[in-house]
Amino acid sequence: MIDLKNLNIILTGATGVIGNSILDNLISAGANVIATGTNEEKLKKIQDKYKDLNVMKFNMSDHGIIDKFVEDCSKIFSNKISVLINNAGITQDNLSLRMKEEEWKKVIDINLTSTFLITKSVIKKMLKLKNGKIINVTSVVGHTGNIGQVNYAASKAGIIAMSKSLALEYGKKNITVNCVSPGFIVSNMTAKISEEHTELMKSRISLNKFGNPEDVANSIAFLSSNLSDYITGETIHVNGGMYFS
Repeated sequence: MIDLKNLNIILTGATGVIGNSILDNLISAGANVIATGTNEEKLKKIQDKYKDLNVMKFNMSDHGIIDKFVEDCSKIFSNKISVLINNAGITQDNLSLRMKEEEWKKVIDINLTSTFLITKSVIKKMLKLKNGKIINVTSVVGHTGNIGQVNYAASKAGIIAMSKSLALEYGKKNITVNCVSPGFIVSNMTAKISEEHTELMKSRISLNKFGNPEDVANSIAFLSSNLSDYITGETIHVNGGMYFS
C-alpha cells in the first residue's frame, strides 16, 4: 500500500474519469487534496462524496488568476504544497488543413501554457521548502502523433519536453518533475467507439485491451510517494504496450 499521509496535493482536472480515479486513489492513501475543475455539477458530486475535501472551481485558461489560486492553496496547506498533479486538459480535434488558428491556440494555451504557468507558480513555493513533486499527465499521442490531433499531440509533446527541462533546473533543490502518459483508457469517449473500430485499436495494443483509469491513478500515486524520490525527468507509459519508448 502506498502511503501518502501528510502530503498536501493539488489535483487539476479532478472531474473527468481519470481525474476521479486519481482523486479516489490519493484520498485512499491518506493524502490531503485540493481538487479542481470547471464543471460545477461534477464538482458538487465530488464534494458530496468527500464532505471534508477542499473542492475549487478553477479555470486554468484564465492565466490572470493562477498565482492567486496557488496562493490560496498554499494558505489552505499552511504554506506547504507537497505535490502538484497537472491532469487538466482539452481536445479540439480536426485535420490539420481544416484546423482553425483558434482551435490550435486554445489547446496549446490550456494544455501547455497553463500547465507551465501553474507549475512555475507552485515551484516558487516548493523552492522555499527545498522539496516537492510535479506530475504531468500527458498522452501516448505526444510520442506517436495522431490523425486529427496535431494541436493536442503538440501540446502533450511540449509538456514532456518541458518536464525534462524543469527536472534539470530544479533537481538540486530536491524537486522532481515526471510525466504519466496514458494510452487508450476506458472512459465515456472509448464507450462511443464502434465495436469494429474498438477491436482494430485493441489489435495495436500488446496486451490487447484498453487500460482502466485506475492504471493511470496507480502510477500517479507511486510518483507522488517517497518510493519515487530518485526518479525525475521520466515518463511512465501506461498504454498496455501500444507504444514502447
